Amino acid sequence: MIKTNIDRRAFIGAAGAAATGVLLFAREGAAAPTPFRVNRTPAEWKRLLGAQRFEILRNAGTELPFTSPLLKEHRKGMFLCAGCAQPLFSSQTKFESGTGWPSFWKPIAGSVVTRTDRSLLIERTEVLCARCGGHLGHVFNDGPKPTGLRYCMNGLALTFRPA
Repeated sequence: MIKTNIDRRAFIGAAGAAATGVLLFAREGAAAPTPFRVNRTPAEWKRLLGAQRFEILRNAGTELPFTSPLLKEHRKGMFLCAGCAQPLFSSQTKFESGTGWPSFWKPIAGSVVTRTDRSLLIERTEVLCARCGGHLGHVFNDGPKPTGLRYCMNGLALTFRPA
């Protein structure tokens, strides 16, 4: 009888831990694919992007801080999605956040979409390319005026086209 209670308790505890993990680490809407205009198979994305960009854009990875050459990009131009070349941010909205990733206070209208990200123990807002669904980074409410937003982007998720 005691052994059954321990096994039942262990089962209930494991089930509770699994449910907690799903709630904490799942991305809202990840189960239902969003209909993006540019769609490719994982193999096609990997071939097109290479291993590092694939990990960031398609698997929501994060590059190491202070490693992106785009962090020090100060020329006039446009920052594009590395997956589909959609213009995402104007250089006029780039600012030095000190976080180690290229940061912007405003995307180009209609160029990005957001969704809730619970992959860490805190809730964040994930930023995706509106055309291909590539993971770009996250947006936070600690940016400069006029928006007060900080779009903290992975440099490998972007390319730069000078004006």
